Amino acid sequence: MSPAVTTDPVLRGEFVNLRPLQVADAELTFRWRSAARARFLNAGAQTVEQQADWIAARPDSERNHVIELADGRPVGMLSLTGVDPVNRHGEPGRFLIGDEAAVRGVPAAVEAMKLLYGLAFDELGLVRVHGIVAAGNTPMIRWQKFLGMQVEGRLRDHLYLDGRFQDAVALGLLVADYRTTTLPRMNVLIHAARSR
Repeated sequence: MSPAVTTDPVLRGEFVNLRPLQVADAELTFRWRSAARARFLNAGAQTVEQQADWIAARPDSERNHVIELADGRPVGMLSLTGVDPVNRHGEPGRFLIGDEAAVRGVPAAVEAMKLLYGLAFDELGLVRVHGIVAAGNTPMIRWQKFLGMQVEGRLRDHLYLDGRFQDAVALGLLVADYRTTTLPRMNVLIHAARSR
């Protein structure tokens, strides 16, 4: 199988960059997705080969990224899926820090989300991003709410995780809320890390 070819640029931040996911990332991302901390992600590939096939088959409506530290070390992944240019919305997801030790003291998660939201709202012109989080994933729900997402509903028994059905919490963020709430909060967190 040949490597996936992408024309998407690298999204550059101060602490992290988002570079397009490539077939060559299959082994690394498979290892991350197989870790216990990835249990809230949807079930994925069962082998590295399946992961490579999955990466190669991503549609144009998705922007899949590897989160890299400024020195180029890959530490996680993040996607923008379901990009709808007519209704101007998309879904951030597949967010996973795979190397927790490498990001200790670095605002990797918040800057990665800032870069993804910049892509969504500033480059693609979306007016809304939305998604679901397993109801049992309370740290992620709290974090998304802190960053300005609004709870828009609850989907009962929507996800099958950890051997049982779980509710999902529906969250959404509008471009106006991103500009007035999310972006300033992200900038404060990044500035605090810069000051250390």
